[in-house]
Amino acid sequence: MDEQLGYATFETAIGWVGIAWGEHGLTGVWLPERSEAATRAQIVRAFPRALPLPVLDGSVPARARDGIVALLAGADDDLADVVLDVRELDDFPRAVYALARGIRPGRTTTYGAIARELEAEPGAARAVGQALGRNPWPIVVPCHRVVAASGGTGGFSAPGGVDTKLRMLELERVHGDGTARLF
Repeated sequence: MDEQLGYATFETAIGWVGIAWGEHGLTGVWLPERSEAATRAQIVRAFPRALPLPVLDGSVPARARDGIVALLAGADDDLADVVLDVRELDDFPRAVYALARGIRPGRTTTYGAIARELEAEPGAARAVGQALGRNPWPIVVPCHRVVAASGGTGGFSAPGGVDTKLRMLELERVHGDGTARLF
């Protein structure tokens, strides 16, 4: 019997976000869309058998929802305790996501720095970027906190692209050059 997946949508400071989950943790995060219907459509496209379910207090989905809402309102929440269903991941993206989860709100790192931490081959920064581009849990795995070595933003695959990335970094009080704001 297939595992039952649930999903929920909720509004944040930057738009409608969605989460999907199963018995092993979160299976996906979608953000931000301009409407609840658009978010729901993205979830149903990815997980056609998922059902809209209530988010129960004290559950993994509740922690994810509450943390995402707080973070996107400017709170200092790293969401590191949110359980992710990583069973389908290969070793490399699993390691990339684990390192990205260690980047605190208000901080950034580079694709190359993650590659070096993984002791990956020269040129692996591109592979790090590709793994982050496929990140199923944006915000919980804060790929928006990973930038190009040149100080540029790098890419971002969420709706709104780099503008969304910059908005999220601004909410966390980070300048476009990766430095934390003083005030």
